[in-house]
Amino acid sequence: MPGYKKPLFLAILALIISGACAKAPVQTKSPVIGPEELWRLDLLPRLRTGVKVGCVSSYDRSGDNDDGFSGAYSFIRKEEGGLVIADLQGPGVITRIHLPSPTDEVIEFYFDGESSPRIRRMIPELFDGTHTPFLSPLVGAGVGGRYSYVPLPFQRSCKILVKTETFHFYQINYAQFPEGTLVPTYQDPPSDSWRASLDRFTSLLLSAGSDIAALLVPEGTELKTYSARGKLESSQTLTLFKTSRPGRIVGLRLGPAKAFSAKERDILIRIFWDGAQEPAVACPVGDFFGASFGEPAVRSLLLGTSEETNYVYFPMPFERSARVELVSERTSGPALEVWAEVVVAPLGKAGDEGRFYARWHRENPTTEGTPFTYLRTSGRGHVVGAVLQAQGMESGQTPFFEGDDRAVIDGELAVPGTGSEDSFNGGWYDVPARWESRTSYPLSGCLDYKKPLGRTGGYRWLIADAYSYEKSIEYTIEHGPAGNKVPTDYTAVTFFYSLEPPPADIPIPPVADRRVADPTRIVFVPGWNVPIHTSSLQNATLAKVTTKIGETRVRHLSLRTTGEDIFGPHHIAFICEIPSSGTYDVGIKAVQGPDQGIVQIFRNDLPIGDSVNLYAEKPNLSSVLPLGRLDFRAGNNLVFFHLVGKDERSKGLGLDLVEIVFERVQ
Repeated sequence: MPGYKKPLFLAILALIISGACAKAPVQTKSPVIGPEELWRLDLLPRLRTGVKVGCVSSYDRSGDNDDGFSGAYSFIRKEEGGLVIADLQGPGVITRIHLPSPTDEVIEFYFDGESSPRIRRMIPELFDGTHTPFLSPLVGAGVGGRYSYVPLPFQRSCKILVKTETFHFYQINYAQFPEGTLVPTYQDPPSDSWRASLDRFTSLLLSAGSDIAALLVPEGTELKTYSARGKLESSQTLTLFKTSRPGRIVGLRLGPAKAFSAKERDILIRIFWDGAQEPAVACPVGDFFGASFGEPAVRSLLLGTSEETNYVYFPMPFERSARVELVSERTSGPALEVWAEVVVAPLGKAGDEGRFYARWHRENPTTEGTPFTYLRTSGRGHVVGAVLQAQGMESGQTPFFEGDDRAVIDGELAVPGTGSEDSFNGGWYDVPARWESRTSYPLSGCLDYKKPLGRTGGYRWLIADAYSYEKSIEYTIEHGPAGNKVPTDYTAVTFFYSLEPPPADIPIPPVADRRVADPTRIVFVPGWNVPIHTSSLQNATLAKVTTKIGETRVRHLSLRTTGEDIFGPHHIAFICEIPSSGTYDVGIKAVQGPDQGIVQIFRNDLPIGDSVNLYAEKPNLSSVLPLGRLDFRAGNNLVFFHLVGKDERSKGLGLDLVEIVFERVQ
């Protein structure tokens, strides 16, 4: 990276002596409503006085998990010709629309009591990016969900009607403003100025992963970049930036990213504002920049990792002073060579702005009957985003992600969610090709979905749809479909602005309680979705089958052979991701039956361990059958299964795999 000519102590000394050349605190103007609010990132710290935010959704009012499956809760009322899914009173604005599975029905938007809709579209046209005003990238699709950030303001009311008899999952976020606020109702077609604002936001979204610091201040504001480079020794603190003058940080870049890519979570970033004793930010470095269980995962508009640079672009105003530091809680090992760039604007915190905070919170395991807490605080402020890492206690399944997020604002339920992945603009987390792999978009994304490890997670940034509160907020997410009954390891970083320092939170725990907990028992389910590396070259077929054995339905991957393969025995090999290097006992759970063969693990074309005869007179589901003990490295590993023969009584040479099980022994 350029700009690292000054030694660290000189850079800090210059700041302490001269400080940033600060101007008077900037005062924000009257409320900005509509498309301009999307690209005015300089207004993110501004408190939204009198604004009431909410969400209309298909959540199950009974507290169960029918959040749209049956459609029982997917409307406000029925009218002739369709279902009313929202009926909002103004002045207000719709800030976000999310549907995980849009269908071909017609959707209509009625503004200010009009008898005819101003917007009438087929639902897919809201998200395909080609129909005004729903243009890409303000709308989009990915990780199983469809979303729109096109603002739809209204002065008196907005009713949304779907021309159907049954509807399913949806979320519609909105903001309502104090009575008397002048809100220009959406015009169709939109005005030139309205389109110009959306064009600016479009350009902003396309800048994800690049330097957007200049867009976090009013146009024409001078920025200064302070560079630092130094060694972070074990059990030491390294100051990256310090000033005793008012201003605002609008960009922080830190590297190399690989120095902070670790599962120990033993390097903290801490940020202090205005002489406070408690840090506003105290978080493991990797998690602060959007890591997924120790690995860089996010490349979004406001935060993430690009190559070897971690970056964050939130405006962070302060009145008198600021300090950014790294803290090593390692007890031994070599020093880390690190560098940083801090971009500062000479605009002190205004009276109507909050300070920036980031709270790291882990519950391992979560408490039965109680949802996981992103943030519980009092005072005035607004939440602008969250990153969640979630890991179940059992490998091979992720039922905890059936839980809903909820925001109780000023004592009232304001945001009722419809599913964990829905809150990150996704959908259908356990369906192939949807919420399936690490994916970053400018405002939301999927950290990962690794079912064999029981891991997933996501992130979402809130701009116009920020969760504003006047008195308090309790922002939570369930673990499990109902009743918070699925024990889970949840780790989250929640980003918010607050007028006053929020009440003291649970202190960040010691290193031993922060480390990523890799599962020691890993279960792969071939009948669902495990990558296949190779299989027999001829005379063999593969199928995913559900078989009823007694009263139990068993899903399995079925290998069937009709003759000889070309090179040796019939085989199938899987790509199995192992979270940490070590020695593992490998076994399988299989359907035993009258047409099954004898299976054995091979490595480097040589047999390993004992072969297992899967013949049985009648079909039955086996227990875990041990096959051998092998060393594996962290990451993807190839595991080969060969059909080395068959029982003399067997009518075939088949393999019906239900599970592949790895048990770590050292």
